[in-house]
Amino acid sequence: MDAPLRRIGRGLNVSSEAERCVEIIRDQIGDAAIDVGLVLGVGLFAIADHATQAISIPYSELPGFHAPEGMAYELLLGIIGTARVAVFRGRANYNETGDINAMRVPLETLARLGAKAVVLTGVAGAVRNEIQPGTLLTITDHVNLTGFNPLIGEADGGGFIDMAGTYDRHLRERYNLASSHLGRKTHEGEVMWIPGPSFETPAEARVAQKLGADLVSMTIVPEAILARRFGLRVLGVAVATNLAAGLRHEPMTRDIQLRAAGAAASSLSRVLGKFFEIWQVESRGIRLG
Repeated sequence: MDAPLRRIGRGLNVSSEAERCVEIIRDQIGDAAIDVGLVLGVGLFAIADHATQAISIPYSELPGFHAPEGMAYELLLGIIGTARVAVFRGRANYNETGDINAMRVPLETLARLGAKAVVLTGVAGAVRNEIQPGTLLTITDHVNLTGFNPLIGEADGGGFIDMAGTYDRHLRERYNLASSHLGRKTHEGEVMWIPGPSFETPAEARVAQKLGADLVSMTIVPEAILARRFGLRVLGVAVATNLAAGLRHEPMTRDIQLRAAGAAASSLSRVLGKFFEIWQVESRGIRLG
């Protein structure tokens, strides 16, 4: 049975599970402000190692935080760059849980902790030959034609939200500035969500391309919708781990994704560290770039 919801300020429904999670976290960190959240996708967990002064709370201790059996997912609360970040080391995917709302409580909790934004990372397949494996792309928009949406059934019409500008332009600009500071090229693209767990077919990849997408991914999009619902600004960053079906010659496997994501994790970690530094400087009213 779903956790009961109650109405709080600005029309936001927050579950009792999220409230309990906030209590557990506050017992660990006191009243310290959380600036931003960071959701780490598969193969990118090593980025969490760069959080300093970190406190770790296993998902198993946080009601409504889900992890596949045998996976030691954890919430880390620490410093990256100069920002205080809540790092979600692992995400519950729809294709693992059968629950499109699997990340609702974590994102509710993040909003209740006072964070203003969330960085969503994930792996993706490129539907265009010019996007080579290992490329990091910031997400500019998404396509979701699956019929699944985590806001279906939202109480009191709360699911009727404007999705224009979901992927925050200013945050993308700051991320691109961080990339340029490190001498890296910047890439942007649109992503089409496929629920998985099976990989896309060549026909699906062609449809995605014709609809204007650059990537197909099994993640990021449901969380972006939920983040928008809870008033969080969103920066989406995808690692293109492979060319999509019809563009590559070898069969696709999970291991290919994991290896490519792992190889890109170090570069992404450096860019995010610089991004969080810029975030904190500008939060003090000093604009860079």
